[in-house]
Amino acid sequence: MESAGDLQSSVHRTELLLFFTLLQLSAIVLAARLFGNLSTRLGNSRVVGEIVAGLVLGPSLLGLLWPAGFAFVFRSAPAEPVTILSYIGLILLLFQIGLEFHFSHLRASPSWGVVARIALLGEIFPFLLGFAFGQFTAPIIFPHGNELGYSLFCGTAFSITAIPVLGRIMLELGLHRTRLGAIVISAAAINDVVGWLLLAIVSALAVSQFSGGRFALQAGLLVVYVAACWWLARPLLLKLVRRSGARDNPLPLDLLGILLAAAFVSAMITYYIGIFAIFGGFMLGVLLHDQRELAAAWRDKVGSFVEVFFVPIFFTYTGLRTEIGLLGDWQMWGWCLLLVALATLGKFGGCYWAARWAGLDASEARAVGVMMNTRGLMELIVINVGYDLGVLPKSVFTMLVIMALLSTVITAPALKRCLGVKGVGAPKQGDVAR
Repeated sequence: MESAGDLQSSVHRTELLLFFTLLQLSAIVLAARLFGNLSTRLGNSRVVGEIVAGLVLGPSLLGLLWPAGFAFVFRSAPAEPVTILSYIGLILLLFQIGLEFHFSHLRASPSWGVVARIALLGEIFPFLLGFAFGQFTAPIIFPHGNELGYSLFCGTAFSITAIPVLGRIMLELGLHRTRLGAIVISAAAINDVVGWLLLAIVSALAVSQFSGGRFALQAGLLVVYVAACWWLARPLLLKLVRRSGARDNPLPLDLLGILLAAAFVSAMITYYIGIFAIFGGFMLGVLLHDQRELAAAWRDKVGSFVEVFFVPIFFTYTGLRTEIGLLGDWQMWGWCLLLVALATLGKFGGCYWAARWAGLDASEARAVGVMMNTRGLMELIVINVGYDLGVLPKSVFTMLVIMALLSTVITAPALKRCLGVKGVGAPKQGDVAR
């Protein structure tokens, strides 16, 4: 039996852990709101401010300018509570992304020939440049790492387009109702689907330690799981939604509880298969993507809390891993500039050439390249997965965070310049900062 002193000591440790966890969460939420609001006032997306907030609270700024304060807030207690919260939030966010994914973009495009060319070159060209960057720099930057895994993740990171933040920018500029907007959002939707598939495949390869047998087993289990989700779980979920939902309350509390549990169980299954748990949340959301009233109700009841609380935790979690000080010499900054330039060239250049090839004029092709170069949250998810799998070194992780931030920052002003748009409105309240 534990003595009274042991029990008191245990309670004290728990209270101390709770104190520092609450301190960290308070700093994260307030900083995210502050920098997010500042970003929107400057005419940019909220996601830019929230990424900056993560960098400000991390070792790159707070840890550099006030080491004692940084250590007190973020190093006085184990990081596990905030880490777990960030992944729970990511599962819920990916469920919401899947729930709100509009597959209609893939079915109703005004010009499939243009879309196909932009999507194809906008995926292949940056992936090849990223893979080549990984192959060339692995002996220099990551000499003791897995060269193939490193190169594959660089290629995947280069090829990502963040369709949610792109959709928001297009809405703010009034491009969502234009032919050009429909072409770009359709191409970005294809890139999004292919990007998720790439991330799943590359993650499975990394987890299987690039063993053909283990990868084949994981791929087979994943196919079985996706088939079971679509043909067994989806009909049951749709029946449950129809029975429990009402026009005045499409998301009753019992249904909300079931969906939360289902998302967590789905995440557990994909983790067991050997794919990251976040894919389970996304898969469950996709199963219900055509339930628009449910999606609206989820956003109303859960989405705002996810955006205000969980998403900033993930950004700050990324910021705490980002150490710009690792790029301390000119050689590392040179590699960083090369990475940003190649990633931009791959996405912008590939999409620009594809648009010109398809018959768009130069200004429209430039706008297509700028919009498809948007990264946002999707990029951060990819590089965090690569870092957790040990196939991205911290220095390249930092370079990719810088690339994600810069590509998102320049989208709105560059697009306004390309199309001659004078103003960008602030995002509507409740928009997910992705």
